[in-house]
Amino acid sequence: MAEVGLKKWIITFTVITASLLELIDTTIVNVAIPQIQGNLGATLEDVAWLSTGYAVANVIILPMSGWLGSRFGRKNYFLTSIIVFTLVSFLCGNATSLNELILFRIIQGLAGGGLISTAQAILIETWPREDVGIATALFGLGAVVGPTVGPTIGGYILEIADWPWIFYVNIPVGILAAYCTITFIRETPKDGQGKPVDWWGIGLLAIAVGSLQTLLEKGESEDWFSTPYIVALAVASVFGLLLFIWRETSTEYPIVNLRIMKKRSFSIGMVTSFILGFGLYGSVFVFPVFAQNLLGFTPLQTGKLFIAGGICTISMMPFIGIMLKKGVPAQFMATGGMFLFFVFCWMLSKSTLASGTGDFFWPLVIRGFGMALLFVPLTTLAMQDLTGPEIGQGSGLNNMSRQLGGSFGIAALTTLIHIRAGFHRSNLLTNINEYNPAFTQKLNGLVHNFMARGSSFVDAKLMAMKAIEGTVIKQTMLLTYNDAYWVAGLIMLFSIPLLYLQKFKKNANIVTDAH
Repeated sequence: MAEVGLKKWIITFTVITASLLELIDTTIVNVAIPQIQGNLGATLEDVAWLSTGYAVANVIILPMSGWLGSRFGRKNYFLTSIIVFTLVSFLCGNATSLNELILFRIIQGLAGGGLISTAQAILIETWPREDVGIATALFGLGAVVGPTVGPTIGGYILEIADWPWIFYVNIPVGILAAYCTITFIRETPKDGQGKPVDWWGIGLLAIAVGSLQTLLEKGESEDWFSTPYIVALAVASVFGLLLFIWRETSTEYPIVNLRIMKKRSFSIGMVTSFILGFGLYGSVFVFPVFAQNLLGFTPLQTGKLFIAGGICTISMMPFIGIMLKKGVPAQFMATGGMFLFFVFCWMLSKSTLASGTGDFFWPLVIRGFGMALLFVPLTTLAMQDLTGPEIGQGSGLNNMSRQLGGSFGIAALTTLIHIRAGFHRSNLLTNINEYNPAFTQKLNGLVHNFMARGSSFVDAKLMAMKAIEGTVIKQTMLLTYNDAYWVAGLIMLFSIPLLYLQKFKKNANIVTDAH
């Protein structure tokens, strides 16, 4: 039953606040990795498990969150997730070794997975049926803005304090969210209580999704299938997934209700959510690396660039919900969002080595508008045919699909950058020869410049060749990143037809009579 008045808004504030805890922590740690590495005396490869462990735990728990909410009561599960997340945030800040910190991050990821999908299910049931588009829009504020502003918040914290404070800031927010949950959120029936636990399903899900997520997180750094344990992860993910599907479709009490995949709008929505994750997390990953490694921006400068786009997303979300309520087809808005994301990628693909912070303002603003037009309509389309307990199950699967899309996006774009770097370098090196007048003119100019500063001819020529090599490297990386932007944009653009395979509804509402 929907809530009314002030209580509805307090619950909305509570679930958005709690989900922001999880979403911001997905990316906030990334900016602190160098400081953590130095403080705990760890290698970069080892410290990367802080992000990998969190992501793997998160994506394992997401599809199970609907079942856990049904078995223990949605409020109880949500409250437990908040408390565990908050306590573990304190333990992360007090960790004295890397192994401790990785363990606590894994637990944090398990608790965080329970926050995001349960928050969305609670919000959908709190708002009246005709206002579900607005509720989804409000939830989308956290889901889209959280991963984007995480690095910015982390950059500010590290400017004034040490790395433990990126975890300590969660504590007051978690306490407030826990208090509001206890006080205002209604208890829900424990439908799954007393029913057998699908332990085989839990184990196969952990193997399949955990192996796949680890494969995507570590594949590029381990040179993919040339590393035995990456091959083992690939085999485990494939066979684990096949066995998991067989188990869940043949048992009476599945851990994940895969039968909801028979609903066309939801199954296609899983694909479009995957694509949204590809674009959202892929662009958040590629652009900071491009800006810092190639253009020399600081983490804080890079983070600040996302603020304008984040403000656009925040301001647009309520209007998206209102337009859905008035009957504007979600497909039309999502089409606009995908096109704007393509425009964002196209504009970035025109970047040069002389590009400054001002050159990225409008592309990132356009991205902000595009993400607002994407998240709410795509979620509404995916969830529109789900009822009752299916809402919790669908929310978990949909969020898992977006998270996996992000991991695929990062892995695919990283691999593309690696492959295209070799291609562009080879092409550029064909111009480095004595028969190219432009090259000889550049080389002679550099040699004369270094000799004028007191170097011998031999030393001057060596320094000139090194300078040209540096230019080749920079140009190679510029062309490579531009390719990555093009691929991300084209994938979004070519996905538009999928939207029109989903049902059109006059008011794209989700039926929410949960019990």
